[in-house]
Amino acid sequence: MAEDLQIVKGNKVEQYQNLIPQIKGLLTGEPDLIANLANITAALKEQFGWFWIGFYIVKNDELVLGPFQGPVACTRIKKGRGVCGTSWAKAETLIVPDVEQFPGHIACSSLSKSEIVVPLIKEGIVWGVLDVDSSTLDQFDATDKLYLEDILALIEY
Repeated sequence: MAEDLQIVKGNKVEQYQNLIPQIKGLLTGEPDLIANLANITAALKEQFGWFWIGFYIVKNDELVLGPFQGPVACTRIKKGRGVCGTSWAKAETLIVPDVEQFPGHIACSSLSKSEIVVPLIKEGIVWGVLDVDSSTLDQFDATDKLYLEDILALIEY
């Protein structure tokens, strides 16, 4: 397991391509889901410096806050509510350039301006989501979608 990440600057693709093998190294040999989710959030936060990064896990028909990096967050989200609940309901990645324009957005922080939510899916069932918020408008794009989905594919659950 790596003790320190090697952070690179440059374009977004280079940053992801450098980070993904390091995340694989962090996950290799570690069977604990929570430990792995925690390391993924820390690695993403360290590389990209986004405002908030975290996982919500489906428990009893709600998304419940899991490992995260950033300020305190909403603890429970109903299916279909906000960006996270909508991503869960649709079982698809959602990119929101301006959270104020998203119907039903849940404002855990007024500093969040844009968001991407990627569902964690096993055998066709969403069991959680990765939620990433930025304090910058229009932060996320198809590149983030591609690489974040690749990173989540590394998680064994």
